[in-house]
Amino acid sequence: MRLLTVPTRDPSETAVEVVGVSHTYRTESGKDVEALRDVSFFVGQGEFLGIVGPSGCGKTTLLNIIAGLVRPTKGRVLVEGKPTQEELRRRRIGLVFQDPALLAWRDTEGNVRLPLEVANGGKSGTDKVRDLIKLVGLEGFERNFPKELSGGMRSRVSIARALSTSPAILLMDEPFGSLDEMTAHQLNSELLRVWSSLQPTVVLVTHSISQAVFMSDRIIVLSRRPGCIVQNIVVDLPRPRRDCLLEQSRFVEIEAAVRHALFPASQTEGVMP
Repeated sequence: MRLLTVPTRDPSETAVEVVGVSHTYRTESGKDVEALRDVSFFVGQGEFLGIVGPSGCGKTTLLNIIAGLVRPTKGRVLVEGKPTQEELRRRRIGLVFQDPALLAWRDTEGNVRLPLEVANGGKSGTDKVRDLIKLVGLEGFERNFPKELSGGMRSRVSIARALSTSPAILLMDEPFGSLDEMTAHQLNSELLRVWSSLQPTVVLVTHSISQAVFMSDRIIVLSRRPGCIVQNIVVDLPRPRRDCLLEQSRFVEIEAAVRHALFPASQTEGVMP
């Protein structure tokens, strides 16, 4: 199986750099758990990076460390060459999680507007908010409250909200993990359309190998806990990505490579990369 090598890093075009990050946390019972061990990688400007790994391998912890929400036990993270301090994180990073966590008493426009109000002392750009709502395909639902929206629509609202401050970097943790397969696949295509329009750097954590291959320029595969990088796979598939890509032999090859990196002992010799 032909796998491409990771390109040489150009510091001037690096959005995120993770350097030797390890993290150990203590449970409520007082037990120390090593979640991550010596993780290092970079994300290029405008790159769409996927991260996959077994449950409990530290994927969400890694995303929170990149966001500046968790301080690693060892190592460091640089965003555009600088440590992820609070002000930098607030201005340059957007976050989307599996639970949209919308405010029930705010309509679609109000939820999308919230980060702008926080950042600008109560002021917000109404035109920008409406443009984002249109971009994610929710035009006509500006006055609907979360309980009046489907699961997929609430996910769209959370994406628009994360983009409202024009972040250079978008971090996404299983954003469609709670949705049915058909809705999730539709939103994958919608997210790629939005990404193509705005060109932020994206880091996507997912359990879905198919989603990671369909969306990403490159995929980092983490081992079982403590999570460390076992494979760094370039996804050399053309863009824009269409549904027909799922049936192409190269797509299937890359899926197999990711699956083998995740579960090497379960693969037969004939499909090993």
